[in-house]
Amino acid sequence: MRTIFIAIDTDKISEAKKIISQTQTNKLDIGYKFGLEFFYSKDGRKFISKLRQKKIFLDIKASDIPATCSKAINSIKDLKNINYITVHANAGEETVKAVVKTAKQTLPKLRILLVTVLTSISNTSIKKIGHTRSITELVKKQALIAKACKCHGIVCAGSDLKFVRKIFKGEIITPGIRLKGDSAGDQKRIMGPKEAFKNGSTALVMGRSIIKGNVKNNISRLIKELK
Repeated sequence: MRTIFIAIDTDKISEAKKIISQTQTNKLDIGYKFGLEFFYSKDGRKFISKLRQKKIFLDIKASDIPATCSKAINSIKDLKNINYITVHANAGEETVKAVVKTAKQTLPKLRILLVTVLTSISNTSIKKIGHTRSITELVKKQALIAKACKCHGIVCAGSDLKFVRKIFKGEIITPGIRLKGDSAGDQKRIMGPKEAFKNGSTALVMGRSIIKGNVKNNISRLIKELK
């Protein structure tokens, strides 16, 4: 069964508990993604550490020098229930290698995901940063880094799935997923859930389309769209 990671986009534990409770279903393989907003909140880390029998995706997008990122991985060695953690491609190949190596030694079951160009970034904004290459060219380079560093998976936009799949054979997790009729919000490169799976994604990250409004109704909408 293909996995849907529900993004716990809140800093409130009460809200996190509500989202988790309302997204339970035997019709989908549900996991939970915790980003910086929740992880940095008071007692957020403690809450994550106590979750059991759920797929946990810790989305910290580590991006620093190799030594710092290695120590960051070591600092979460008590969180043995985490399945996935992210490192950003922008940190460079040496940092990615260091994270993969440290995780293998410290938390051997932890799967390392390389984050490529964020779904909120367009070709216009990438040029403003100073890049002369297109997003497609950049993501291809980043996919090669993931492959060379033996990452377990890649996080990429739906628009990048087809060419990333030709380069990388591991897991591909896709954020920026929207149900039909939902607003793109601050996302520039979005895709529907069914299309993302069809194009090669092994798991999806869904936030606003699920957790905004009637959560149970949104889960039903998702199940219907995936049929």
